[in-house]
Amino acid sequence: MIPTLSSPFAWIASHAWLYPALEVVHLIGVALLIGNLALLELRLWFAPADDPPAVQRAALGLVLAGFSLAALSGLTMFASQPGELIANRAFTLKMLLLMLAGCNAAAFHARGGLARRDALARAQTALSLLLWLAILACGRWIAYA
Repeated sequence: MIPTLSSPFAWIASHAWLYPALEVVHLIGVALLIGNLALLELRLWFAPADDPPAVQRAALGLVLAGFSLAALSGLTMFASQPGELIANRAFTLKMLLLMLAGCNAAAFHARGGLARRDALARAQTALSLLLWLAILACGRWIAYA
C-alpha cells in the first residue's frame, strides 16, 4: 500500500482540540496579516508623503509574521485532510486568490510601490485589500462548501 499525503497528519483533523487550536492560530495570523496590511496600504492613500519609514517597516514586519503564522498553520490543516480540501471549491478559489495576492504584492514591492505613491501603487493596494477580503470570505466558506 502506498502512503498518502494525509497519512502522517490525518489524526490532526480528528483530534479533540488540536485542529480547533490550529484554526485559532490561523485566525491570529490572518488578523496580524490583514490588519497590518490594511494599515500599511491605507497609509499610502491617506498619510502625508513624508510618512516615517519606521512605521512602514514595523507594519510590513507584522504582515510577514502574520502571513508566516497563517501559512504554517494552514499547511498543517491542509496536510490533515488534503483530499477533502482539494475537492472543495471555496478552498481552491482561496488558493487561486492567494496566488494572485502574492503576485500583486511581488509586483508592488518590485517597483517600489511604498515610495512611489502613484496611481498604479494605489490601484495595487486597492486590489490587494479586495483580494484579501475575498480570501477571508473563501476561508470562511470552506466549512460550508
